Order: sequence, then C-alpha cells, then structure tokens
Amino acid sequence: MDGFGGILTDALGLILAGDRDLAEIIGLSLRVTLTAVAVACVIGLPMGALVGAFRFPGRALVAVVLNALMGLPPVVVGLTVYLMLSAAGPLGPLGLLYTPMAMIIAQTILVTPIVAALTKQVVEDLLSEYAEQFESLGVGPLDRVAALLWDARYSLLTVALAGFGRAVAEVGAVIIVGGNINHVTRVMTTTIALETSKGNLELALALGVVLLAIAFSINAAVMALRASAVRAAYV
Repeated sequence: MDGFGGILTDALGLILAGDRDLAEIIGLSLRVTLTAVAVACVIGLPMGALVGAFRFPGRALVAVVLNALMGLPPVVVGLTVYLMLSAAGPLGPLGLLYTPMAMIIAQTILVTPIVAALTKQVVEDLLSEYAEQFESLGVGPLDRVAALLWDARYSLLTVALAGFGRAVAEVGAVIIVGGNINHVTRVMTTTIALETSKGNLELALALGVVLLAIAFSINAAVMALRASAVRAAYV
C-alpha cells in the first residue's frame, strides 16, 4: 500500500482530472443538501421568527423543544424516516425509500430545528433593540416580523449556511434511507465510508478533500457575511 503521500497524490489527481464518478457523487450531494436546506429555511425561518417575536402561552416550552431538537441523533432520524417510508409505513405507497427524496426528507428534519432555533435567537435579540421604536410608531405584528427578518438578513444567511454545513456532512441518516446505491443515492459522506471499507482510499480521500474544501468555503462565507453585517450596522 502506498503511504499517505502517495494516496493523497492519487486523490488530488482524481479531482484535477475531473473524474466522472467523483463529479456525479459531488453533484448529487450538493443537489440533495441544497434542496434540504432550502426546504428547512422555508419552514424554519418563519417558525423561528414567530417564536422570537411574539409572546404566547407555551413559548418557553417551544423554545426548549427547538433547542433540544438541534441535537437530534441522525441515526434516530434515519430510522424514523425509514419506518415511515418503508412498505409497511404510512408513506410506503409513495415509493420514496432509497431515493434522493428520502435523503432530502431526512436532512430537512435534521436541519429545520437548527434553522428555527438560531432564527428565534437572532430575531429575539434584534427585537430587544427595536421594541420601543415599534411601540412608538405603532407597527403591527406582521410588519414587525417582516422588518425584523429584513434587518436580520445577514445573520439569517449565516443561519442558512450553518444548516448547510450540518447537512452536507451528514452520513448516518442518509445511508439508512438512501441505501448508498451507486448512481442513485451515493453521496460524498456515504461513499467515503464505503470506499474506506473497501480499501479504495484514493477516491475516499478525494471526496474528503472536496468535503473539507466545501467546509472551508462555508466558514469563509460565514465570516464574510458577519463582517458585512457589522459594517451594515454602522452605516
């Protein structure tokens, strides 16, 4: 077996050569993850904004539940979705098990509480600054939420990126509901696990390098957005 240097060289060679299988796996990973994050934002942003902006009975309990769900074990989510989509499950007739849609559902369940909980905190913090202005101007409830979401847009983009980072690194849930089927449901994380067990370390490491590059890109984007938000706050 080649040493780490040789394997890394071969892995970089696969990336630079534009290996077809590698590109297909990366493309499916990004398609599944971006779709799941988009759905999670559609659900989680309004949910978090409403919890953060309004006082209602049970609000503290909702906040506790959202925070607790941020740490959902992926394998539990995968098992639950599997049971729902299996032939004996209530959604079995839809035939979604072992398809990219099943993986999107699992990732959406994992990411939505993260988006909602972080959005709640962002909106709550901003509301503490704007509460007196809203009262003095007589701003209605819906207008308050709209104004808070708009002014918090940079922070909310950061929330979405945090959700993307969580989803793209997921392996436990997607391998249960996706099955890691070649050319159908094989994504970066599941391929890394499979190819490592098979001893095909070049492809596994190549995908690991790509995954790390995506993680670094996300962190760079988060830092840039935060810097933009700080500058915007002082304009």
